[in-house]
Amino acid sequence: MKLSKPKYIFVTGGVASSLGKGIISASIARLLQARGYSVTIQKLDPYINVDPGTLNPYEHGECYVTEDGAETDLDLGHYERFTNQPTSKANNVTTGKIYKSVIEKERKGEYLGKTVQVIPHITDEIKRRIQLLAQRKEYDVIITEIGGTVGDIESLPFIESVRQLRYQLGYKSTALVHLTLIPYMTASGELKTKPTQHSVKALLENGLQPDILVLRTEHPLSTALRRKVALFCNVDANAVMESIDVPTIYEVPLRMHEQHLDEVVLDKLNLPSEQEPDMAAWSAFVERVKNPSKKIEIALVGKYTELPDAYKSICESFIHAGAVNDCKVKLRYVNSEKIDAQNVAEKLGRMAGIVVAPGFGNRGIEGKIEAVRFARENNIPFLGICLGMQCAVIEFARNVLGISDANSSEMDATPHPVIDLMEEQKGVTAKGGTMRLGAYPCTLKKGSKVAAAYGKLQISERHRHRYEFNNDYLPQFEAAGMQAVGINPDTGLVEVIEIAGHPWFVGTQYHPEYKSTVERPSPLFVAFVAAALAHENK
Repeated sequence: MKLSKPKYIFVTGGVASSLGKGIISASIARLLQARGYSVTIQKLDPYINVDPGTLNPYEHGECYVTEDGAETDLDLGHYERFTNQPTSKANNVTTGKIYKSVIEKERKGEYLGKTVQVIPHITDEIKRRIQLLAQRKEYDVIITEIGGTVGDIESLPFIESVRQLRYQLGYKSTALVHLTLIPYMTASGELKTKPTQHSVKALLENGLQPDILVLRTEHPLSTALRRKVALFCNVDANAVMESIDVPTIYEVPLRMHEQHLDEVVLDKLNLPSEQEPDMAAWSAFVERVKNPSKKIEIALVGKYTELPDAYKSICESFIHAGAVNDCKVKLRYVNSEKIDAQNVAEKLGRMAGIVVAPGFGNRGIEGKIEAVRFARENNIPFLGICLGMQCAVIEFARNVLGISDANSSEMDATPHPVIDLMEEQKGVTAKGGTMRLGAYPCTLKKGSKVAAAYGKLQISERHRHRYEFNNDYLPQFEAAGMQAVGINPDTGLVEVIEIAGHPWFVGTQYHPEYKSTVERPSPLFVAFVAAALAHENK
């Protein structure tokens, strides 16, 4: 940390959601990092859920898990992948968390009988959470992304809190970046600025003047159009940026740097910008992503396949691993509810590899088990993640050990729960109380494929699950060829399984995708893609 007090950047959105506020926030952070500043990013989510842990992935995409076990918005995954910096519970705040905290204080009598109101009590709690990361004294710049769009009822307290904070922290201590849409009207062949003007007007009505505008567009913006927007929105002409569709999200920081976004941000914050950012390694990565020499197709078998964002970290991990292997990985999303013994060969037969994805509940479980069987019997490289590993265990028990009614106690009452709750968890009724969340250590077995992939025997990976491998059955599994090659050193729980004699068959109880970044791709995904390439070449 260079600065005695951190500077703050607030990122808001208008016109429509899903314009890419998370990617712009991560891109600004990446560019400032390249200029020598220490940066972190936090997300303020306006929904009333305390966290996205209970949300259906179709509602909100993937639930991302941090090192310290917080269930968070998927944008935190983007923050980590771009900055290579771990996030924490303090990096994701929801309306639910804010109100829960304020109500708990009120119940304890901490407000001394005062009437509890949105202003000042809710906004004070929001401001406290925004500034919480500053207490670590690690960061020069704290970027705060506000979810939703300006004008939403839910986000009004957050917008008001930003207004108060900008006033309290003083001139040049904060910058406001506003992301809006410039729609293209096909009938008239015109780009329209009016939605952006209205969005900025809504911000101004709430007492906020943006310093920088990022205009999301499908077509290039002329200098005249940018000047028009600047004039209408009280923004410097050099602070109007074009965010056009690009082949990969990892190209966005380079496009923003070309337009000097990082220099404009530093100027608004009164920070020196003498050090030119070194983006050579990043550019090389983008080049490998855009122009690989090989292509392979890998099946991702899951039950949320209609929405790729449900598996966002897995998708991005394959991009990272593909770049390492000079290969484009095309994911074929296969709905596990539509797989059975009759059509599994048709759906998965041409794949270079098969991934069985994580999830909860028994919907689509038999299709996942059928996919595992197909990968095992046909020597196709296989990776099972969390529930995917558990499906591999159930399939092996049924079809190799001959325990036809083997199952997970999560799915059905069974006399052979090869996947089960630990004894000490069975009396816990609150679902969150039985979850293993966040980073746990794992000791790998020397000589295993997983140990070769990581290049070491002691690792730490993140978890999000409730049920475990039932160690009562472990001797039977190992005698038949399914080895436990990763064990939690503290509890003895099985973390990783492999099948001896199979070209590449690995299941992990943890989620290796959560820690994969541009700078540090997941070793397991890198090894899996290499195995899939070898299978394809055969």
